[in-house]
Amino acid sequence: MSPADNYKRNEVKVVEKIVKALSVFFNSILSFFKFLIQKGKQRFTVMFIPHSEKKILNFHISIFSLVFISLLLCVLILGFFYLSTYFTRSEAQLSDLTQNLEVSTKNLETYRDEIKNVSKTIEGFKNSMSELSKAINGEDYTILINTYRGGEIIPSEKAEEGEEEIRELQALIAEIANSIGPLNEIKEVLVRQKSLLEDIPNLWPVYGNGRRIGNITDYFGPGKHPLTGKFRIHKGVDIAWSAGTPIVATANGIIRGVDFNPTGLGNYVTIQHKYGFFTRYGHMQKVIVSRGQVVSRGDIIGYMGSTGLSTGPHVHYEVWMGIQVVDPMQYLDIDHSLIEKYK
Repeated sequence: MSPADNYKRNEVKVVEKIVKALSVFFNSILSFFKFLIQKGKQRFTVMFIPHSEKKILNFHISIFSLVFISLLLCVLILGFFYLSTYFTRSEAQLSDLTQNLEVSTKNLETYRDEIKNVSKTIEGFKNSMSELSKAINGEDYTILINTYRGGEIIPSEKAEEGEEEIRELQALIAEIANSIGPLNEIKEVLVRQKSLLEDIPNLWPVYGNGRRIGNITDYFGPGKHPLTGKFRIHKGVDIAWSAGTPIVATANGIIRGVDFNPTGLGNYVTIQHKYGFFTRYGHMQKVIVSRGQVVSRGDIIGYMGSTGLSTGPHVHYEVWMGIQVVDPMQYLDIDHSLIEKYK
């Protein structure tokens, strides 16, 4: 027999074995299902026997029916628990939403009240700004604010819940935005006035540790001399404090005189300012500036002492306008906080 015949013969044997194995496998599966069907068709008799002489109730049920009813009961029970859990969770979520809605309603009422308060504040602000604007440059604030339209209110055709408050907020934002331009103009006016105020002698001349100090012991005007007792016109104000306290220039200027008068002001300094102003500082213990030196408002020019005709450590401070001496308090009373703010 040739090798080809042997190969064919072995191939046929292998195929036959595979077919036989598959046949056995499928027959086993078929037998198993037949067994299940036979078992499933088996019937049971369920009997309800009452304790009385009433008729006995009985019915027949197959295993298939019993399995089906059992599965149905399991599905119903599981569905019941699932729906119970679902509705319980939904009820809890609904309760949370209700509470959140109540809180939101309260917050909305609070927002409405706050918007009303802010509106009142804006009205007060506009009134104050109108007065300030008229006082500074003679212009009405409402006219200025119409010139600068920095904000725009978004219209709404249909007002729904909360839209009225939104429009009020937009109106407030527009008002604030429109106020920026006028405020900048007012600031520019103040800054322009800053140089004028710095050149007018309105700073308190006695400073220590960065703050205004000293007590006025004698004012400008007629009175008796504290040493001679004679009647005289006091040309300035006397501010007393401890010896060595810094004396500062009360405005920008140039040192025009550094002199000494043993029977009068002792060591004193004269400063020339703009607009015809001169200031004089007497009885100083030590002078640290020289003639012709340029000084700025707040620069130290010397230290308090009791030189010349004096009863104790103080500075005699005079303000001259041209050749006329004036009361220094007219200028020392000027509020210089704006100058310090825009330095």
